[in-house]
Amino acid sequence: MNYEDVMKLALERGFYFPSCEVYSDAQAGFWEYGPSGVSLKNKFLELWRRELIRRDGMFEIDGSQIMSKSVFEASGHLGSFADPIIKCKKCKSTFRADRTISEISNMEIPESADLIEFDKAILQSNIKCPKCKGDFENTKKFNMMFRVGIGPEEEEAYLRPETCQSIFVDFPRLFKIMRGKLPFGIAQVGKSFRNEISPRQSLLRLREFYQAEIEVFCNPSRLNDVEKFSEIQNTIIRIQTDSEPFAMTCKEAIESEIVPNKFVAYYLGILTEFYEKTGIDITKSRFRKLGEKEKAFYAEAAFDFEVETTIGWLELVACNYRSDYDLSSHAEKSKEKFEVMDNDKKVLPHVFEISMGIDRSLYTILEHSLNDDKEHERIVLSIKPYLSPIHVGVLSLIKKDGLKEKTDEIYLQIKRKFDAFLDHSGAIGRRYRRLDEIGAPFAITIDHETLKDDTVTIRKRDSMEQNRIKISELDSILTESLAYP
Repeated sequence: MNYEDVMKLALERGFYFPSCEVYSDAQAGFWEYGPSGVSLKNKFLELWRRELIRRDGMFEIDGSQIMSKSVFEASGHLGSFADPIIKCKKCKSTFRADRTISEISNMEIPESADLIEFDKAILQSNIKCPKCKGDFENTKKFNMMFRVGIGPEEEEAYLRPETCQSIFVDFPRLFKIMRGKLPFGIAQVGKSFRNEISPRQSLLRLREFYQAEIEVFCNPSRLNDVEKFSEIQNTIIRIQTDSEPFAMTCKEAIESEIVPNKFVAYYLGILTEFYEKTGIDITKSRFRKLGEKEKAFYAEAAFDFEVETTIGWLELVACNYRSDYDLSSHAEKSKEKFEVMDNDKKVLPHVFEISMGIDRSLYTILEHSLNDDKEHERIVLSIKPYLSPIHVGVLSLIKKDGLKEKTDEIYLQIKRKFDAFLDHSGAIGRRYRRLDEIGAPFAITIDHETLKDDTVTIRKRDSMEQNRIKISELDSILTESLAYP
């Protein structure tokens, strides 16, 4: 199944849809989650908390979406958070330079390249405006921060372009009140805002989007002193340094010096284990090691976790070793102290970041899980049961002869514990197909036999297998089958 199939599913089954779509002045890059999308997102985040936050003993915060100008002066965003753009001299249309060059000439230039490199590529490949075939002005930088005015005097502040800055600013307080010890992980889930030049392809490039970010503060002299490394040393990760990704264990990645230390390898390992549990085909994933011109301006070492889809490789997570860039910058700007004690020595911690795009992750899960079962003439979202927006459909065979009332009774018994959907109308086969398409792993059917012996038919989504079970067994069967791994 491809992007168009996922888009059709999203719109028709309430996963996501454009914001303000009834109005002609609705802006691109803003999308809204429907009931199915919210349910999937919440379950994805619960898995994230289980497999990363609680596993590693991290702390979660919820910071402000609007932050002071000083924060982004210190972080470098006001000076460096910009994309290269080109403007047509004729029709005045604006495009992102790196993407336009890639799409027209197949020449890949990193977005962080010098502006003159974009101008050279445009000249060499004779690239013209896609709209009117006009010539372009010289490449410029466009800062993607959203500025806001606070109060009647409209004091300058900004919507955060990433969720991590509040983690850095809050670090001294959090380390103190939580009786911190290095390494010290802080996580945050929330919305970030970037004024993208040409947002497109629904959840894949947004101006308002969800991030799940983790910042792990560490002692730079103890990056190979990682007791937990034994947990993942045999976990297989897929690394790409040149043309093709190749599989190796975390231990082999350290021994070959592809990954710089056990500290970084540990988090690449648990991130891989997490995504494997989301149902994404991990054989179509890679940690792409970024070169000097590709890395973010604050990164000493960087790996992008990318997954192959029908529209190419998608970056789902940026893994950056940020050294002490952030804490030293905020310390200098704020004149506050950010050092902490570790083994009786004062240390300015370094930071390893795991910055996850939730929206892109959810799209990838949907694409990797959506199947066209031609043999049985159905579309099936074979999503992991614990991630399914609906756990179980509760269906009456017909609405008369007391079956509706019995069905309602069973639905009331389970709906507070499980995400259940009650459906009385339509042919039973069509109702099964609708549940298959939205990913419900189970359907329960109440028929005349139910009234005689208190049994129901339970149907499994993937195999279409049907079994007769007692109503009293429903809770234990569903609980066991829907449990997180």
